[in-house]
Amino acid sequence: MNMKTDLPESLPIFPLSGAVLLPRARLPLNIFEPRYLTMLEDVLKTPHRMIGMVQPNGMTENTPEELHLVGCAGRVTQFTETDDGRYILTLKGVSRFKVNEEFKGFTPYRRCKVDWNGFDRDLGGAEDDPRFDRPAFLELLSRYFDAKKLTVEWESLREADDEMLINSLSMLLELQGGEKQALLEAGELGIRREILETLMEYSLRGGIGEEMMQ
Repeated sequence: MNMKTDLPESLPIFPLSGAVLLPRARLPLNIFEPRYLTMLEDVLKTPHRMIGMVQPNGMTENTPEELHLVGCAGRVTQFTETDDGRYILTLKGVSRFKVNEEFKGFTPYRRCKVDWNGFDRDLGGAEDDPRFDRPAFLELLSRYFDAKKLTVEWESLREADDEMLINSLSMLLELQGGEKQALLEAGELGIRREILETLMEYSLRGGIGEEMMQ
């Protein structure tokens, strides 16, 4: 299923700070809360098997956290139940969406009416970045990893296509929530790559990227 007409009008929502999903990328999840176990059981009964990943937008004490207005739907492609009742599952990104409204009181987990308009490109094949200077990007990335004292499988990075490299880093790097959201909402791959480069360069200069995104 990759046609816009096949996309559901509403989605169960998994709000998770610091976690974003991008089209065609894969996101592993560990499900253990009772409400999300119920959500997964319900999702597996649907023809689309999709969950909406949306970051919370700020903290509230006595009411559910507000949600960012843009998230990404992922299809459950595999899942395993553990001996202690948890589920380890993988979502494959399908398309981004806008949150229109949240339904109240129907399920123990959150559900939203969503709008897929404006994200038609997400449903196509892998996106290219014609202006991508891969050697310069990898050099910047090497300096960033060295500064953060992180290890990486360089061979895998070098072999990844443009979209896989940029989107995987956008999802995996330890960035602030606002920074992740900016990467998610980028209109095209080249813009996402430019944001990622700016965040790494800013971090190397000792800045705090979250302030830049506000």
